[in-house]
Amino acid sequence: MDVGAVLIQLKVAMMDDVITWQNELNRRKHEAIETLQAEGVHIESWFHVELDGLDYLIAYTRADDIAKAHEISKKSQFAIDQVHQQFKRTWQKVIPANLLVDLQDQK
Repeated sequence: MDVGAVLIQLKVAMMDDVITWQNELNRRKHEAIETLQAEGVHIESWFHVELDGLDYLIAYTRADDIAKAHEISKKSQFAIDQVHQQFKRTWQKVIPANLLVDLQDQK
């Protein structure tokens, strides 16, 4: 199982677009989950952080193979994935995070 996270710096004044994207994904949650299943993704979580007046997102993923999931998503024909591709235009910079500790309850 792969675990990954990235910090995404947004372009200036993009929070309205973030809220629109958030609402769309929540409204079409069943479609988004269907794409995750096709990609072998078990968990995908998104967070907003504001630092020094700039907006950032943190994306957390747990998948069978994150690299493979990214390749599948690039070729996706799911309509909801097109919404996400459009949303990526609000991103200024993506900064990969390095996993330091991954604790799981194995129940």
